[in-house]
Amino acid sequence: MASYKIIIVEEAKLDFITALDWYKSIQPKLGNTFSNSFKESLKIIKSNPLLFQIRYDKTRVALIQNFPYLIHFNSYDNTIVIKAIFSYFTKY
Repeated sequence: MASYKIIIVEEAKLDFITALDWYKSIQPKLGNTFSNSFKESLKIIKSNPLLFQIRYDKTRVALIQNFPYLIHFNSYDNTIVIKAIFSYFTKY
């Protein structure tokens, strides 16, 4: 099995921090739960990135379990690039 390196681009880091801060503002434990779910999703992506469907422009998307967020990433050889972390639920 290949060993993958994960790179998180700055925009995705900001996406994560924004979501984390929002959940912490609601309840600190919720922020911790979000962070742990994100880390678990990264482990799954790292272990088998091809498990996830290509959704657009060679970009794969993984769900952050129990939260309305998707991790958008590309896989190149042994490197995974996390491009964005977006909510799929918006309230108008």
